[in-house]
Amino acid sequence: QVQLVESGGGLVQAGGSLRLSCAASERTFSIYVMGWFRQAPGKEREVVGTIRWSGGNTYYADSVKGRFTISKDNAKNTAYLQMNSLKPEDTAVYYCAVRRIGSSRQPGEYDYWGRGTQVTVSS
Repeated sequence: QVQLVESGGGLVQAGGSLRLSCAASERTFSIYVMGWFRQAPGKEREVVGTIRWSGGNTYYADSVKGRFTISKDNAKNTAYLQMNSLKPEDTAVYYCAVRRIGSSRQPGEYDYWGRGTQVTVSS
């Protein structure tokens, strides 16, 4: 079983930046794709972006494209979500999740989840 721990959330002014980290508890050879998701109050959980663990191919939701960047450090079993030019509408709890087989953008198709980290962007 993969345990995931997010960190790096906090309060930032609009236009600012944050970097989230997601550390996996075991060797990541069994991970096919890692996804970053977010959930704002009263809204459904949505995909922010994904990264294939082998090869590093990325996908970004239109709402964050050009502002957010996903990367990974295989040696540290860690993925990152660099968030720039943050907007108040980016305020949400951010989660990382992994899927062992195949890619997906659907939260319900991921196998393991972190507990989330709060990101609040003030106007």
